[in-house]
Amino acid sequence: MALPIMAKATAVWLVDNTMLSFKQIADFCGLHELEVNGIADGEVAVGIKGFDPLANNQLEPDEIKKGEADPAHKLNLKYNPAAEGELKRKGPRYTPLSKRQDRPSAIAWLVKFHPELTDGQISKLVGTTKPTIQAIRDRSHWNISNIQPIDPVALGMCRQIELDDVVNKAAAKKAKDGEVMSDEERMKLVSTKESLQMEAEPKMPSSISGLETFTLGNDDEEDENPKLVDADSLFNLPASSDGEEDEEA
Repeated sequence: MALPIMAKATAVWLVDNTMLSFKQIADFCGLHELEVNGIADGEVAVGIKGFDPLANNQLEPDEIKKGEADPAHKLNLKYNPAAEGELKRKGPRYTPLSKRQDRPSAIAWLVKFHPELTDGQISKLVGTTKPTIQAIRDRSHWNISNIQPIDPVALGMCRQIELDDVVNKAAAKKAKDGEVMSDEERMKLVSTKESLQMEAEPKMPSSISGLETFTLGNDDEEDENPKLVDADSLFNLPASSDGEEDEEA
């Protein structure tokens, strides 16, 4: 399937200027639906200027109108010889200079949340070397204390479709080898459609307000009016009897 020129920039323009669904834009631009959702939230494609597919003869205005009226309608790309082969990559993945400093964060995220991936698979996803991956795995990287795991899709280093494909292949290979997956690993392999329907996980409380005071008494007995103890009163101890005798003497 041919893709529009500058697919991600085209998706940015469609999100900002049309009422098309995320799935319609994702299918037209060859992206994952979660990537388009990230573009709308300002988490993906930050700083990328929108590329108008109408002005650049890639899409007809009627196609956008049909898509806005019918969410099931798929946008048809106008034939453009320059857009052929957009999905094919020749040679190793190129990572822009501005994103190369984010490689360790992407590797740390993949190592933490997808330990089933091999060094070769991670290397192809983010365009790094195996020694760098190994250094992050065994925490011998020179900057390991400052590396924070970040989703490589959010960093723009790979597509969600590519990540899902690699993870599914790694899971299939693991099952073929007879290795038993834990429940936590199975949860990471749910489909995108299922993950979008899952409820958000409960968050831990950010503070422990209300625990500044404590009660003193028998835990086995319930007291309707518990006795509160002020911490300052514990330091105002009465004078000792030895001190009083010294004063009388």
